[in-house]
This record gives sequence, structure tokens and C-alpha cells, in this order.
Amino acid sequence: MMTEKESFIQLEENNVFKVAIRDIKGNDTGCYLEFDIEDIELPLRLCECEEAHKRNMKYLKDQFLIIDKKEDHKGKKLLSWKEEEKLKVLQKVYKDEMDALDLFIGKGKTQMILDLMGRRPYFTMYDDIGKLLEPILPKLKISVDSIKDKIRAKYSNEETDVLE
Repeated sequence: MMTEKESFIQLEENNVFKVAIRDIKGNDTGCYLEFDIEDIELPLRLCECEEAHKRNMKYLKDQFLIIDKKEDHKGKKLLSWKEEEKLKVLQKVYKDEMDALDLFIGKGKTQMILDLMGRRPYFTMYDDIGKLLEPILPKLKISVDSIKDKIRAKYSNEETDVLE
């Protein structure tokens, strides 16, 4: 028979870097971003985030060129057909940009930031959120270096150093 103490495990938040989010007026929102500073895939996700952004911008440019080459006509509502098609492309790109940011900051966190800003997805959203994250990026870089140091300390052999 298991005792209550044996029937569960208690998880700990070791090496989790929490960043509090303040609103536009500087008030604490109670929301935060979390980064596992020992997650060796964190720098890879940042790179994938940046690559996805570049793909999104190329897709947007290419689609706008394709639309511009076609003949325009009246759309279903107030806008012309070309304007409606461009808006559809922008909607897709905005969703893809949010997905790209979420790769790095966490699922749903981009929407959380937009909600706190009182905004819907917009064209410069990726760059604006990137600027907000700039101050923490050096801290995450230091963490990646500390992981390498921990690995070296734990597994280093005096004769060889594989990580160098």
C-alpha cells in the first residue's frame, strides 16, 4: 500500500528564467514569459523563429507580386478583388508570424502580448515583439554558455575536450 507521500512526485522549477510583462503604462500584468535556461534547443528555436519570419516575408512579397500581375475587378464587398486577395494573404502571414514567435516565446504567448497591448496582429508585430525581447537575449546566451560549461565540468577528460 502506497502512502500519500509515495503517490505523487513534486516537480520543481529549476533553471527557469521568468520575465514579467508590464502593460503600456508600466503596471504589472501578472503575465510572464518562461524560458528553461538549460533547454539546449532554445537557440535552435530562436533561429527557426527568425528563418520562419524570413520565409513569411518572402511569401508575402511573392504573393503580392502574383496578385498585382492579375487583372483587378470588383470584389465581393467594398474592396476590389486585388485588395481582398491581399488581405487574405496578410491574414495568413499574420497567423504564420504569430506561430513563428510562439516557437521561441511559447505557444499562445504572442496572442497574450497582443492582448496586453490591446492590438490585433499587425504588419510590424514581429519586429516590435523582437525589440521587446532584445534585453533578455544576452541572458539566454549566457545560459547556453553555462550549459556547455556544465557539460565540460561533468564529462571532461583531462586528455581531450570534445566540445572545443
